[in-house]
Amino acid sequence: MTYRVLALDLDGTTLNSDHQIPPQVKEAINRIKDRVMVLLVTGRHHTAARPYYAELGLNTPIICCNGTYVYDYQNNSVLAENAIERANAKKFLDLAQAHRLNLVMYVTDKMVYPAVSPVVYMKTMEEWAQQCPAAVRPEIERIDSLYDEMEASRYIWKFVAEGDIASIEAFSRLPWVNEHFIGEKSWSNRIDFSRKGNTKGVRLAALLAQQNIAPAQVVAIGDNHNDISMLQLAGLGVAMANADEAVRQVADRVTRETNNGLGIGEIIAEYFPPQ
Repeated sequence: MTYRVLALDLDGTTLNSDHQIPPQVKEAINRIKDRVMVLLVTGRHHTAARPYYAELGLNTPIICCNGTYVYDYQNNSVLAENAIERANAKKFLDLAQAHRLNLVMYVTDKMVYPAVSPVVYMKTMEEWAQQCPAAVRPEIERIDSLYDEMEASRYIWKFVAEGDIASIEAFSRLPWVNEHFIGEKSWSNRIDFSRKGNTKGVRLAALLAQQNIAPAQVVAIGDNHNDISMLQLAGLGVAMANADEAVRQVADRVTRETNNGLGIGEIIAEYFPPQ
C-alpha cells in the first residue's frame, strides 16, 4: 500500500512531554511533507496549535478541537465547522456550574477561562504562550464571565473540564449532556466536550473525501481516547507506546518508543521511506 496522508495528533504524539517537537521528529516530517499530505488533527484550538504548525512549515489545513472545525492558517479562515449551538452552550454552562466543574471555553479565535477557580493547566499554557514568538502567540484570556464571552463569540468550539476524572465522567453521562455533547478524554484529568457527532475520525473522513483520497491511504498516529476514531478510520492506525491501553487495543500497531523517544519517526521511516 502506498500511503498518501499522515494524520498526526499533537500532544502525547508529535510533541514530547515538554510540549516540544523532538528534532528527529521534525526532521522526519520535513523530509516527507512535500510529497505526503501531513495533517495535524488535534484537540487543540487553532490558536494553540499555530506555533507547531509554523515550526513544521506546513501548508495543509488543520483539524481542530477533536474534529469540530477545519482551519486554514494561510487565509485565517474556517473551512468547515460544527460548532456548539449557543442555547446548548448556555445550558452546558448552567449544568457545569451546578456540578462545580472547572472549565475552559474555546471560542472563535481564543481560549478563555474564568478568573475565579481557574483551571490549573491554563497557567502552564499561558507561560508557554508567552514564550512563543508574537506572530504565532496563542490567544488566551482570563475573564470574569464565561456567559458574557459566549454571547459575544461567533463560534463556541468546545469546553474542557479539568479535575477529578470520575466526577467529570459522571457529568458526561447526564442524559441531556450525553444527548447533545460528546465527551472524550484528552488527558489523564481532562475531558473535552464538543458538539455531538464531532470526532477526529468524522472530520478527517470528510476532508479526505474532498481530496478524493481513500481512508485506506492514510496513516494516523495518536495516543489518547480522542484519537481512537481516526485510528479506526485510517488504513494504518498507530498508537504511541505511551498511549492508553484502550487506544493500543484498537490500533493496527504500536510504536516501539514513546513520544519522548523516536516515536513517530520510526513510522515515518518505515511507511514513508526516502525516494
